[in-house]
Amino acid sequence: MIKIGIVDDEILARKVIEEYCSKIDNLELVLSTGNPLEFINFTQQNEVDLIFLDIEMPELNGMEILRSMINPPKVILTTAYSEYALESYNYGVVDYLLKPVKFERFLKAINKVSASIITQPKKNSSSEELQIKHDGMPVNISFKSILYIQSFGNYLKIFTDSRMYLIPETLINITTLLSENFQRTHKSYISNLDRVSKATRTYLLIENNKVPISAMYKVIVFKKLEVLAKL
Repeated sequence: MIKIGIVDDEILARKVIEEYCSKIDNLELVLSTGNPLEFINFTQQNEVDLIFLDIEMPELNGMEILRSMINPPKVILTTAYSEYALESYNYGVVDYLLKPVKFERFLKAINKVSASIITQPKKNSSSEELQIKHDGMPVNISFKSILYIQSFGNYLKIFTDSRMYLIPETLINITTLLSENFQRTHKSYISNLDRVSKATRTYLLIENNKVPISAMYKVIVFKKLEVLAKL
């Protein structure tokens, strides 16, 4: 079964996708909401394989959600606006449906992604290490030891308790290797939220390091910190 989430503030648009999902046996609808923050909280505790994501929504729009997510599920955008299509593919979006969505087009999008979701092995969520190559040698870094990661041109600086590693990689690519406790806080930074000792409106304090928070990620960062505090 493919676990489906729908995030769209238009009730009628959600109902259409819900109805389409009900017609296909291997789709299981696990969440349908108009509240992006509810979706973010839900994914902290539940598995979602594929989301139908609207772009224009209050509080957080679809693109902001995409920019902020660590290890996102497959994404099919559903929107009345076509101007976001090019940017969306930078975040691994597998299809782009213009409203009103017809069933034939919905089915084509499902067929496009269902095989890869079913056959792709699940990421080992119990993994507790980041595997990198540093100076040509394989290195395993404990997630718990990572403080934050900073983009540095075509490289990344990985700051840990003991040292800093400089590797040729991008923030977008490395997010697929990190656990859910890591969060993009700025266009140039990913932070380990488990290591945050203080949060202000403009930065997170992690072991005496001030890691910036930009307006784009502020709502998601503080929501995730609230969730972690309750665990």
